[in-house]
Amino acid sequence: MSVFANLVERLADLLQPLFGASAAAAAIVLFTALVRLLVHPLSRAAARGQKARTALQPKIAELRKKHGKNPEKLQRAVLELHAEEKVSPLAGCLPGLLQVPAFFLLYHLFSSDTIGGRANELLDHQLFAAPLGERWVDALQGGLLGGAGLVYAGLFVVVAGVAAFSYRLSKRMMAANPALPAGGEQVAGLGAVTKVMPFMSFFTLVTVAVVPLAAALYVVTSTTWSVVERAVLYR
Repeated sequence: MSVFANLVERLADLLQPLFGASAAAAAIVLFTALVRLLVHPLSRAAARGQKARTALQPKIAELRKKHGKNPEKLQRAVLELHAEEKVSPLAGCLPGLLQVPAFFLLYHLFSSDTIGGRANELLDHQLFAAPLGERWVDALQGGLLGGAGLVYAGLFVVVAGVAAFSYRLSKRMMAANPALPAGGEQVAGLGAVTKVMPFMSFFTLVTVAVVPLAAALYVVTSTTWSVVERAVLYR
């Protein structure tokens, strides 16, 4: 944690001339962008995998006609087809999973009073009038129209806008590439998941409200990056 805290402090020092008192917040945004750049090759691979899986749907439909009365044989045939075409059904999960450690590092860093046996000086940093270590409930103590309250209001507006764009993008992608079950029957719960999926970005609003502001900045920046990346890679 001390090493990570030093990294954030050094980035904040570099950005101090440009962002002043909000340099640490800018450092978190920059750190998030660096993480996303590192993960971007995997995101590109996931996009290629998704397009490849879509291209396999006609072959899977043929397998379904051939083995429709034997679900186990159909499942094996589908798995063999994916292996033959070198398409991994799990490739799309990797970019998201690899970002989890970075989020929890920031969450822990800005939730701890001490780091390495010393007072956590990062908690003194702010985004405008909102301390990076406080949550939305803390900001409400100063009123909805207080300085910290307005900062969170701005974040909620950004998240709502990104979520609305993500919703439209998800609906368009799902309409163009409808999910097909691996067996002859509809997979249990698949319809419900399909209906909920476009709304997933709106859950970011809940995350932003309950985590420290520093972690919320990571979530907002990463979510925005993800939506823009999807729009470009899956066009």
